[in-house]
Amino acid sequence: MKKTIVIKFGTSTLTHGQKSLSRPYMLELVKQIAQLHQHHRVIVVTSGAAAAGRDYLGHPELPKTLANKQMLAAVGQSQLIRTWESLFDIYGIHIGQILLTRADIDDRERFLNARDTLNALLEHGIIPVINENDTVATEEFKVGDNDNLSALVAILAQADQLYLLTDQEGLFSADPRKDPNAMLLSVVEKITPHIREIAGGSSTGLGTGGMSTKIIAADIATRSGVETIIASGSRENVLVDLANGKAIGSKFLVQSDRLEGRKQWLFAAPQVGSIYVDSGAETALSAHKSLLPVGITQIKGEFSRGEVVKIFNADGKALAIGLTRYSSDDLARIKGKKSQDIEAILGYEFGSVALHSDEMVVY
Repeated sequence: MKKTIVIKFGTSTLTHGQKSLSRPYMLELVKQIAQLHQHHRVIVVTSGAAAAGRDYLGHPELPKTLANKQMLAAVGQSQLIRTWESLFDIYGIHIGQILLTRADIDDRERFLNARDTLNALLEHGIIPVINENDTVATEEFKVGDNDNLSALVAILAQADQLYLLTDQEGLFSADPRKDPNAMLLSVVEKITPHIREIAGGSSTGLGTGGMSTKIIAADIATRSGVETIIASGSRENVLVDLANGKAIGSKFLVQSDRLEGRKQWLFAAPQVGSIYVDSGAETALSAHKSLLPVGITQIKGEFSRGEVVKIFNADGKALAIGLTRYSSDDLARIKGKKSQDIEAILGYEFGSVALHSDEMVVY
């Protein structure tokens, strides 16, 4: 069966543990991707721009400022894409570069434009090679790490699988570098607080991600209907074996049926505020009904109409995320009130519900 597969390569994978991009090792990865390309739609999310830039400049000692990081990314991005291009050219495969920022994901129209570009490349047999546009992204507009970016790309592409390649075999019950009794978790049915707790940090210092960012990415992807696998990039034939269904690494099972496109975008968009509800509203949400103002007890944060908010019960348990039809100021005025009173209180109304079920994802 033809699948859409997103493959994320971390810096430690592309450098093979060294300080420079490893062309021989990257060629082995490209060889495997070329095999997958014959039967599947493949998307590459690549790290390594800053590492490539640092190597190109002779590994200078630089203050760790945002400007210097962006400078390294600016120099290294061209080196990185040139390396990918030359290696894929050996197999007669064309690639197309896409640089994204958080703003491209947050804005619904830009999200759809990016999706259309991605699909156009795939339809023409071109492999998209995607990275965050670190040269212009400020902290406010950064996705933050390419694990997270790869999950958002998987949502964009409505992918079937996401492979997160790293320098570890997968997720272990404890840190295998410290605990010899640590066991590989081959299947993770649900991402629990315990799973998050046992995830560690970056081990190489070359990249921005560690196991914890991969767990966050897996959570985003699996809730959006994308099966996610964390595996070692050093394992021989890892990509082909994963595509053929071999039990490698840690597989994170899909949490629910695939959500339709607009609801998938909710996982990608930033959550700018919180709404707390009573038990009656919690029961209604669990039945996938809309949220009415009468069930709202508290508003936290400042947000505008149409932004994404998270909904909690009285105990602080997250219940849902969705697009609010009213601003935080408006909701503060109409919370606990009946829907028929909205216009009398505000002088206008955008409907009888605070959040509509069609624009909401219930956990």
